[in-house]
Amino acid sequence: MGILAVLAAAGAVVSSGVVVRPVANLYSGPSEATDVVSQAICSAGVGILEQRGEWAKIRTADDYTGWTQRANLRPLGPGEKPYAAAGRVAEVQSLFAHLYGEPGVTRRQPVLTVPFETKLEVAAEPDSGQGRWIQIRLPDERPAWVQRGDVVFSPPPLSIPEMIELAKRFLGLPYTWGGTSSYGYDCSGFAQMLCRRRGIPLPRDAQPQADWEGLRPVEKADLQPGDLLYFGCPAGKITHTGVYLGGGEFINATVHVRPVVQISRLEEEHWTRLFVAARRPK
Repeated sequence: MGILAVLAAAGAVVSSGVVVRPVANLYSGPSEATDVVSQAICSAGVGILEQRGEWAKIRTADDYTGWTQRANLRPLGPGEKPYAAAGRVAEVQSLFAHLYGEPGVTRRQPVLTVPFETKLEVAAEPDSGQGRWIQIRLPDERPAWVQRGDVVFSPPPLSIPEMIELAKRFLGLPYTWGGTSSYGYDCSGFAQMLCRRRGIPLPRDAQPQADWEGLRPVEKADLQPGDLLYFGCPAGKITHTGVYLGGGEFINATVHVRPVVQISRLEEEHWTRLFVAARRPK
């Protein structure tokens, strides 16, 4: 099922659009004074539920809703195909990728810097002279260029060891409430991204993740690398998650001690006190 079909199936979609900024915050209401609830990254297809002045209420592909500035979006015209849903598509594999107005890094500043997982429609792939460069069409329809080393094509699902290796590339990135990008993740956004790289469509928030039918309970004594750990306070209320690495260690985006993506130890008193449950994909 395509992105538009998924969004339409969730109901109340008035029209569709694509995110054109590197990261678009989603707010609980049509104002920056309201809470940030999540984010959508550049190239993401969204359903537009409502528009109010300079704001639009949108639904993301993981069924999350929130308000964002309309300037963050390009509405799709009637019958227009979703961006980067077909044809040759490059996906950013670097933590960030500079996109340029011409194939060179020494003459002009980037026109845009996009995060990990951004998808880009390929317009041309020169064979000689400029072979390290790929011409793309941005979500706002401008032409641009990306370096080949920043992207991959049709990446396969990762194995657990590959996912763990990927996870460690994000160490030290800032914890960001509502974050779903390499500009900054929150705990559930980070775990969701790692599972997505394995081909597992994990829900957005920690409690729905732990309750999701695609996961099964695991005893603490039986933990294996790749398992998901859930924490909370008061007991039973899940508010935090991380991914188990093995040897008593797990990786998580947290504000504990340092507000960054970091490796923690399950035996630490802080985490032992908060531990609620462990889950494993079925």
